[in-house]
Amino acid sequence: MTATTRPIAARFGRPLATAALAGWAGLLASPAHAVGDLTFNLVRSKALPAGCAANVRASARVQTVGFAENLRVTVKGLAAGTALDLFVIQQPLAPFGLAWYLGDLPVSGTGMVTKVFTSRLNEETFAVAPGSVAAPTPHPSDAATNPQFAPVHTYHLGVWFNSPADARKNGSTCPVTVTPFNGDHTAGVQVLNTSNFGKLKGPLSKID
Repeated sequence: MTATTRPIAARFGRPLATAALAGWAGLLASPAHAVGDLTFNLVRSKALPAGCAANVRASARVQTVGFAENLRVTVKGLAAGTALDLFVIQQPLAPFGLAWYLGDLPVSGTGMVTKVFTSRLNEETFAVAPGSVAAPTPHPSDAATNPQFAPVHTYHLGVWFNSPADARKNGSTCPVTVTPFNGDHTAGVQVLNTSNFGKLKGPLSKID
């Protein structure tokens, strides 16, 4: 065996070889603060009184796919035909802070729905408004301008009934409150959220 083909421990000594192996192990280890694959539950909203959507439950899985994340959401225990709306939000409970519309969750005849959404859904997820400018107003309740604000991270998820009628499908005690959490801003009350995580430590903050 020549000098150029001898093992690294023989040529440079075992301490150096051990250090090199430790370094490689460190590079392969996942960061302690974040992961690329996370499964978690959403919880029933505190906005729902007893008897409203009493059996609702939901789970989600976020997986990094390089350029973005895939978010798989499953909701069970609602009346067939219930329409839901999914938002990424700043905090899980009212008044929620910033929120942006991710998509629809139409409940099937079996009382459940599973959908996959692809977007930037990790610790870098944020909104920012460097200045106040004019905004489109396709609906009467739309703002004509935006407020200026520094970057704000949005790490929580929230699910709303698409309308007060959808809420009432799930119990006579369900509120008929109108909220802005659908495409034309006529949604019902919040159904699910990620308040099982800290207010400033939503599940998306755990994704690298």
